[in-house]
Amino acid sequence: MNMSRSRENLTVAAIVSACGGSDGSSTVADTGATSNTVVDSTNTGSAATPDVTNLAVSVNTSLIPTGEAGAAQDQVQWTGKMGFANDIGAFRVNCGYSHMAKDDPIVYPNQPGKSHLHTFFGNTATNAGSTASSIANSGNSTCHGGTANRSAYWVPSMIDTKDGAPIKPSTGLMYYKTGYGGIQPWQVQMMPAGLRMIAGDAKNARPEGPFKFVCIGMGSESLVGPSIQNCPAGAQLWQLIIFPQCWDGVNLDSPDHKSHMSYPVHGACPSTHPVPLPEVSYNIIYDVTEANAPLRWRLSSDTYDRSLPGGYSSHGDWFNGWKADVMKTFIEKCDQASVDCHADLLGDGRSLL
Repeated sequence: MNMSRSRENLTVAAIVSACGGSDGSSTVADTGATSNTVVDSTNTGSAATPDVTNLAVSVNTSLIPTGEAGAAQDQVQWTGKMGFANDIGAFRVNCGYSHMAKDDPIVYPNQPGKSHLHTFFGNTATNAGSTASSIANSGNSTCHGGTANRSAYWVPSMIDTKDGAPIKPSTGLMYYKTGYGGIQPWQVQMMPAGLRMIAGDAKNARPEGPFKFVCIGMGSESLVGPSIQNCPAGAQLWQLIIFPQCWDGVNLDSPDHKSHMSYPVHGACPSTHPVPLPEVSYNIIYDVTEANAPLRWRLSSDTYDRSLPGGYSSHGDWFNGWKADVMKTFIEKCDQASVDCHADLLGDGRSLL
């Protein structure tokens, strides 16, 4: 239902090779909070003051691509496959593209059509009216593991400004790791049911934030930055987003949808947010099939000066929908145990299919 396991392993190997060793010291996809700010190599000097008057990207919703139907049941099976010991605990799950909609149940609950266009992965029933209960208990799932993971993952849609066509991602690779912000593997705890959070800022117009874009394939791995990179035809554009991993231990959400979470500070969770959770990060992957096509691409939330590169408004939303026993397994057997479980391995011999 998603890209093959072998293809996932190849792309993971490629991004590790291109961006740093397995220890994560300079890995693009797995950056800690202390290195989330990126300086765009294509923009030197101070950032221009953006013109924010009526610069929304034009979207042709009639060209929205069809997504996957998803699985209607749990898809967890014994395979005997295990990860390997590492200094960073790591679990990853492949999630196929589900649907696109101008909905955001975190920022604009019960206000369908209020937001810019989003691209959704995971829970196929996610819409403006989604709640913690509906996310956890209804909808198919496009993630490996099926309804064992009804979590909702969404990002602003990638748009080809040539004709306003939303671009279909090839897949989403979602990470749950102990991270590189100083949190020790044994410290991470279960993510509470109903937790939701946002990384990045849809109104950002500067080359900085918890996100990166990187090219993978065709020898293009040196193309990395906070703006959409002009990856060559045959390569892939990876959009990487890193979420905060320190929770205040009380609130499942907050008025700004961010204050209940924090990135690590000086190698630890701050006293205001004392509960360390796995670091969630998104790897949204787009195939580049035409030379120079990414020069036309912008995010649906890029409402700033068109003379600046696209992508600065990159952000992600996450809404927990994991079955508790499955999450407990990969947190204990992969994250806390300092085991790299690759993609879809739960760490106990079972795999998400």
